[in-house]
Amino acid sequence: MVEEHSVPQEQAGNDPDVIARQVAAANDAFRAAMIRGGHPVYQGRVLCTCGVAEEGLDFVTRAQIAVAAFAEFTEDNDPYGDHTFGAVTIAGKVVWWKIDIFDADYAYGAGDPLDDAQTRRVLTLLFPSEY
Repeated sequence: MVEEHSVPQEQAGNDPDVIARQVAAANDAFRAAMIRGGHPVYQGRVLCTCGVAEEGLDFVTRAQIAVAAFAEFTEDNDPYGDHTFGAVTIAGKVVWWKIDIFDADYAYGAGDPLDDAQTRRVLTLLFPSEY
């Protein structure tokens, strides 16, 4: 299987729809790979809040599997088309997930979210009450 890589923003132009689609594809690949130990190109971390962690390892694992498979994006839950947010229900509890995009040092927002070498994703699992 050939992995698709993002085209740096300077090559993608300034078309926000093209950029959003490419960011969405990278976010989707990152999410799907979290249950396989990570993605070789789209690097980052997966975190959960204390509230989610307190539910136990089985709950967190089930949440990660559901988030990795999530594909129910709509205009309501994904208004920018970049697949940075979603919600799943695990054991009757709604778990939100969000992806924040940082620079390689996790210090600032990514200068170019399509520059795979300099971009890191942080996916956080949280309960709505923890937002």
